[in-house]
Parts: sequence; C-alpha cells; structure tokens
Amino acid sequence: MFDREEAEAPPIWPAFGDLMACLFGIFVLFFCWMVLVEVSLTEDLRQVEAEKAATEERLDRLERALAGPLASGLITLTDGRIGIRGSVLFDLSSAQLRGEGQRLIRELAGPLRSYLGERGEALMVSGFTDDLQLRANGAFADNWELSSERALTVTRELVAAGLPPEWVFAAGFGAHHPAAPNDSEDNRQLNRRVEIAPVPRPMLARLTGVSTDEEADSVE
Repeated sequence: MFDREEAEAPPIWPAFGDLMACLFGIFVLFFCWMVLVEVSLTEDLRQVEAEKAATEERLDRLERALAGPLASGLITLTDGRIGIRGSVLFDLSSAQLRGEGQRLIRELAGPLRSYLGERGEALMVSGFTDDLQLRANGAFADNWELSSERALTVTRELVAAGLPPEWVFAAGFGAHHPAAPNDSEDNRQLNRRVEIAPVPRPMLARLTGVSTDEEADSVE
C-alpha cells in the first residue's frame, strides 16, 4: 500500500523548475531595472557636473573681467553677486552718483551684459542702508526711500551704459537685511551698500508681467 501511494504522488521537479524560472525572471527584471537606474543617475551626474563646470567657467570669466575693481577693493564678488560699498557710489544720505561711482558702474556694465546674455538671466539691483534715522527735513522720508532711490540710480546708470532695460530692475530694502550688526560705524558702512545680483529671467517676467519672448523681441 505504501509503495502504491508513493508511486502515485505527483512529481515535484516540474513545479520546482517553474518556481526557479519565475525567480530567475524576477532577478533578470530587477537587474535590468538597476542597470537603467545606474545609467540614468550617471547621465544626471554628468549633466550636473557639466552645468557646474560651465557656471564656474562663466564666473571665472566675470571675475577676470572685473579684476580691476576687485583688486582695488571697490567691489566684492560672491557667486556672481557684486557688492559695492555705499561710500564708493554716494555721499552720505544722497542718491546722486559720485564721479567715482559713475565710472565704476559704467566699467561694470559691459562684463555684466556679456554674462547675462550667456546665462539668459536678468539683473536685480538692491539698495541697503544702515539703521540710523534720516533728518526730518532731508530729501528722503526714510531709509526705504533712500535705498530705493539709490537702487534706481544704479539701474538707470547701467541702462545708460548699455544694458537692455528689460534685463534689469531695482529694489530697496532700507535697513533690513544688514550685512553686519549696526553696532559700530565700520559695520554701518558695510550695511550702506548696493548689491547687483543675477536672477532667472522667468522671475523677472513674473514680477513685471512681461514674458521672456516679449523681452527678447523688445531687445532685438
């Protein structure tokens, strides 16, 4: 009886073979997926490295183009953002460019235009002040107005020096966002400054309501 039941038991090898085939198929699919992921990650990494190298090259070119003002200490350059001390550009509580400041802005305009054209970016000119209150009978109501007028003055000078007006805009921040604590005259001088920074043109388009296509047409 035992031998008959043993002989009638279904063979397990075909089922085992099917199971192994399924496992092997799953392994092959997983292996192919891993290869595709690795290839995709490698391509993404190469693209990121290429973009980083291109950005570093453009920054190097901009730094070389601005070597004179950088060496003289008239400007600073950090990640493509130019910082200019207020005393270089303006007299105290004034928004009228000094002769030195006007020459500096005109010297910056050419390299900035080339840099922006290569990157397809726009330029944000930001004015900042210290926290000292202005005289009540002065030309400006407060530091907001002074910083805004200074940013506008630099913007107009850049446009007069050849930057397309569609590529540049101004913003005033008053005594907010200081570069250093307003606890000494040296620090207040650091806070009285103008910064010129590249920004994506889509950001400018959102702010102004002008599309990048319209912008390009107007420049042409």
